[in-house]
Amino acid sequence: MVDPLYIDSVDAAVDHVLDKIPGDIVLGIPLGVGKPNPFVNALYRRIKGNPARKLRIVTALSLEKPVGHSELERHFLEPLVERVFANYPDLEYVKDSRAGGLPSNIEVREFFMKTGDYLGNEAAQLGYISTNYTFVARDMALQGMNVIAQAVAAKDGADGMRLSLSSNPDVTFEVVDKMRAKGQPLMAIGVINREMPFMPNGAEVTPGFFDVVVTDPAATHAVFAPPNNKVSAADYAIGLHASSLVLDGGTLQIGIGSLGDAIGQALIVRDRHSAEYQRILESLCPEGLMGRELGRFDVGLYGCSEMFVNAFLKLIEAGIIRREVFRDTVLQQMLNDGRIRDETVTPDTLRALLDAGRIRSPLGADDLAFLQRFGILRAEVKLNGEQLEFEGKRCGTNLLDDACFECVSSTMLGSRLTEGIFMTGGFFLGPRDFYERLRTLPPQELAKIDMTRIDFINQLYGEGELKRAQRRKARFMNTTMVVTLLGAAASDALESGQVVSGVGGQYNFVAMSHALPDARLIMMLRATHDNKDGLKSSIVWNYGHTTIPRHLRDVVVTEYGIAELRGQSDGDVVKRLIAIADSRFQDELVKQAKAHGKLEAGYEVPQCYRQNLPEALEAKLHPWAEAGLLPDFPFGTDLTDEELHMVRAMKKMKHAGNHPSELLTMAVKSLWEGKEAPQAYLERLGLADAHSFKDLLIRRLFSGSL
Repeated sequence: MVDPLYIDSVDAAVDHVLDKIPGDIVLGIPLGVGKPNPFVNALYRRIKGNPARKLRIVTALSLEKPVGHSELERHFLEPLVERVFANYPDLEYVKDSRAGGLPSNIEVREFFMKTGDYLGNEAAQLGYISTNYTFVARDMALQGMNVIAQAVAAKDGADGMRLSLSSNPDVTFEVVDKMRAKGQPLMAIGVINREMPFMPNGAEVTPGFFDVVVTDPAATHAVFAPPNNKVSAADYAIGLHASSLVLDGGTLQIGIGSLGDAIGQALIVRDRHSAEYQRILESLCPEGLMGRELGRFDVGLYGCSEMFVNAFLKLIEAGIIRREVFRDTVLQQMLNDGRIRDETVTPDTLRALLDAGRIRSPLGADDLAFLQRFGILRAEVKLNGEQLEFEGKRCGTNLLDDACFECVSSTMLGSRLTEGIFMTGGFFLGPRDFYERLRTLPPQELAKIDMTRIDFINQLYGEGELKRAQRRKARFMNTTMVVTLLGAAASDALESGQVVSGVGGQYNFVAMSHALPDARLIMMLRATHDNKDGLKSSIVWNYGHTTIPRHLRDVVVTEYGIAELRGQSDGDVVKRLIAIADSRFQDELVKQAKAHGKLEAGYEVPQCYRQNLPEALEAKLHPWAEAGLLPDFPFGTDLTDEELHMVRAMKKMKHAGNHPSELLTMAVKSLWEGKEAPQAYLERLGLADAHSFKDLLIRRLFSGSL
């Protein structure tokens, strides 16, 4: 690779792009936090102001600082956003797109959207690209992409500047590899953001990977850091059920948000408080604990997930994510089946590799390279003809000779296998302390985390034997919005076709769960959802959109239990899903299934499943929340106690706003009681000097909701 062009100004970098590409610009940028916002904004402004040029942006998950939908929310959020998001610059195309104001010469095409944010947005819905994560690189190229730009982390060392793709090596490598191999023109731009955590291993690149490296200090800004969400009782119940399906010594994939935090905390409780964990599950499982995993993690787990989230980092710190995998198929298989007992290097390690034929006797240069790469022989050992040399000692290379083997074993062995990885991820997103922890992890711990390509993580194609060996006992945990009684899942869009989020990698993990012999897909959903249309069951007879078809059904988890669907008949699938549905909807589900010939006429829901109700669930988990095992924010929060108090009140008001009768009751009660909120709260919300009837009513509603 040749040295890149270093440019010390974002505006000059935009000039360079516009000069070198005279026609339309098709800009590819990573999903999430890997976007170089200052560069993207500068390019966007320049083309927005010049109708003669056109810009197409191809990306996913374009993030924006929280914006209140009411005057009350805006007043509340302003100081919080300033404190938590600091100098994070919003993407101007996001602002214009949300306002319906994208200029005619600019379009945005996303393959995954921030959940629910673009419902009813015509431009976003028209521009959505429905694709699996593993096809994103291909589909970006099909869009005619001629520029790819990414925020990168940088380190200055004795050998010059080092760069890391940090959060997003997910598709960039594949895009660049494929387009350059085909001779397609592509300008790769790395924009240094000194706040991005420097991730080693698969994320690190030489500066020559890029055509242009932008060093402008103005491109450094805070990484987008959404605060942790509260984990509800329903979330905890789902997380507890799901955690009891995880096998020690296995592989784990989870996602972001309160469900991911719930799973992480449940696994920690299982490991540290096994007796209490079993008692919690006993209260949640009317059918008993047969088939559940209740023990602690003596071997530990390997994390392999497209998204490396805060819950994974907490599991690493708790010593649960610690099962190391190695990028050598034979070595990994030998660790799996016990021919090599653990990561400690002993003469038995060397003997086992020799017996398996992974190394030859006499040793050759490639054998020595393998042994040194994985720490089995010390790095200082040299091969000199038919002799191994180390600190003045010499041994023969014929390990079948007892004297040679003894000499090597006693003087040249390493102490522990190296190059082990216990967390593999494609991109990350988390709160502020998550990024700070990544920035300050000791190098030996950070080396165990490998941010790498999504085509390695999300599929078994390519290095298939290695992946199968590493991903033993995998549990792929995904969330969905709706599950039909026949086992299909709708995760990305509504019946109308309006896109809520995107397919992302969900189908990839579903496919892997069926391809790996000891893996399981765990599809999680809350049993109900509540909006302006009222309370609805998330388990339905039928739905007009499907993300995962019914023939790929496996395990479904709600707060009310686990439905094992793999290999079951339609009749049994229907019964098992009704058993974990909210009891307020069970009778109607039974009626619909019978009407369509999928339940026998005399079937009745067993009495033990008739108490699937929120208040019953709250009562079961409340003692454990009080005991500190199931806290609202298991991994902390950026919100103060006062802010949490205010948020709870505003959520009550927002919920009531979708239900007129509830709102009327709340208003009458608040006016009758005449409570008053603390003055500091009222000042924060702009209600301290309320004079209009509307503001006075809002003030009373808020005060009454505290």
